[in-house]
Amino acid sequence: MEGSGWKDYQKTGAICGHRLPLGLKQADKLPEPIFTPATKAASGHDENITELEFAKITGTETVAKLKSLSLAIYKEASEYALTRGIIIADTKFEFGLDNTGNILLVDEVLTPDSSRFWAESYSPGKAQASFDKQFVREYLETLDWNKQPPAPTLPQEVADATTERYLMAFKLLTGNEL
Repeated sequence: MEGSGWKDYQKTGAICGHRLPLGLKQADKLPEPIFTPATKAASGHDENITELEFAKITGTETVAKLKSLSLAIYKEASEYALTRGIIIADTKFEFGLDNTGNILLVDEVLTPDSSRFWAESYSPGKAQASFDKQFVREYLETLDWNKQPPAPTLPQEVADATTERYLMAFKLLTGNEL
């Protein structure tokens, strides 16, 4: 549990309406994966919502389909990644509808930009060694920036270190160099 989910849990003991066990630590593994819907807030950031709130927007049938799809994709991907030395702590899927109402999986899927890829050196209770954009987030947290556009320019060393992490994730997951 990390990011906005960790912050929500610290405040409420829940994430997106899912009541979680007491006493969890940062980066603890949840007993089971959970479906955590979000929508874009007016400012463009993701805003966590409950499944009930999501159902009011999309309908209960759509929620059931998206929950089933999300958990199945996550389960298969996380099991595979674990065999390659990466823990997929969480991931974001973005779905849409085509003109006939069919569900489409859109945007990037299971990348270091949409997922938390942790190293096998996982140890709950603290931030984890990762192969994802968390490195950039941590750098940005050191700045006096109000998180509104325009974003500050990243120093070359932060960009290079992030690239190295992404390339390592690719290599671990595929067995190939990019």
